[in-house]
Amino acid sequence: MKYFSLRQQWVLFFLALLILGILYFKFYYPPFPSPPEQVIRETVVEVTGEVRNPGVHLFQNPPGLKEAIERAGGLKETARFDTTSSSEILATGTLLVVEKEKAQEIKIKLGRMEANKLLVFSIPLDLNRVSVEDLCLIPGIGESLAQEIIAYRERRRGFRSVEELKNVKGIGEKKFKSINNFFALRK
Repeated sequence: MKYFSLRQQWVLFFLALLILGILYFKFYYPPFPSPPEQVIRETVVEVTGEVRNPGVHLFQNPPGLKEAIERAGGLKETARFDTTSSSEILATGTLLVVEKEKAQEIKIKLGRMEANKLLVFSIPLDLNRVSVEDLCLIPGIGESLAQEIIAYRERRRGFRSVEELKNVKGIGEKKFKSINNFFALRK
């Protein structure tokens, strides 16, 4: 029977320590924290009317009028377009209607997308402008609660904060927590 020399024993000892260290760091040591993920909030704009590709378009950064129209394929026909207003920046949830008027002139109307489209893209509804029908689209709000919200809004001449929803009959803390992210107040 052959024994290991003292030198060989030391090498095996250090190899065993190295293997144990690797196993410890692999299975027991918490990994280094990953850098926080950057939340990318896309800007959602709906373009309709006299454009080649009407519909809802997504932008990495808030677009100007001209950029939104270009993303929608451009105008159907050549027409004069007022470049001074084309630098206006559009907010998420904007409805951009491009209409053709007399003599090759384009008229642009800005509005708000329909509530069902806003909800699909997780864009909050304006609590001071939402209708009973739009409120009923939100999970947990039926017609009677929607009417209570509208009645409260009319009595108070509008909501001053989303927190005021807690004062509406039928909305407790639990209900408020489940619906408050669906609302915002727009200026």
